Amino acid sequence: MGSRTLTIDTATSACSVALFEDGKLIANDYEEIGRGHAEKLVPMIAQLPNKGHAKQIIVNCGPGSFTGVRIGLSAAKALAMAWQAEICGYQSLHLVAAQALNEMEHPSPVFVTMLGGHGEYFVQNFDEHGNSMDDLLSLAPEAALLNTKAKHFAGSAALSLSALTSGVTEHSVLPNAANFDLLPKTYGYLPPTPVYGRAPDAQPAQQV
Repeated sequence: MGSRTLTIDTATSACSVALFEDGKLIANDYEEIGRGHAEKLVPMIAQLPNKGHAKQIIVNCGPGSFTGVRIGLSAAKALAMAWQAEICGYQSLHLVAAQALNEMEHPSPVFVTMLGGHGEYFVQNFDEHGNSMDDLLSLAPEAALLNTKAKHFAGSAALSLSALTSGVTEHSVLPNAANFDLLPKTYGYLPPTPVYGRAPDAQPAQQV
C-alpha cells in the first residue's frame, strides 16, 4: 500500500469523502443530503478501502454551515490523533473555483458565490488558474454583484445570483472531496482551522 490521503468535505449541503493513494483517487463517495452530516460521515469513511486509513487527512474548513464545518474538522482531528496522521485543510470556494475551471473548455476568471446565512452569499473572485483575486466576503446579493470581476458564476448561489443580472454564465456546483487534486498546491494544504466567513450568530451577553 502506497501513501494514502483521506479527504473529508462536510462544509456545505453535500457530504463527501475520498481516498487517494500516491496522488491517485482510488475510492470516493458523495451525497447531497442537506443535513445529517454527523450521522452520514463515519459510515462513508468506513466503507472506503481499509476503512479510509491514511497517513494524511485533508478537510474542508469552510466557509459553509457552522455545524458542517465543525463536524468535518472534529472528525478529521479525531482520526488524525487515532492514526497519528498529518492533518491539513482547504477552503470551500477555492475548491469550487477549481472544479468550475476544470469543466471549462477555455478557462477564464470565475466568480464563486455560495449560499451563506441571513440572506447573504459567500463570494470570491478567481483568475483562470484558480488563484484568488480578492478576499473572501459575505455579502447581500446586490452587494455581491457589485463585487464580481468575472462573467462566469459558480457555486451553490450561482443560479440565483445570475438571475439578477445579464451577460453571465453560471455553474451550480458544491465542493466534492474527490476533486481535491484539482486545487492549486497553494490552497490544498492550509492549517486545519475553521473558516466561517462571517461572525457567529450568537454574541456574548453585554456586561452591565
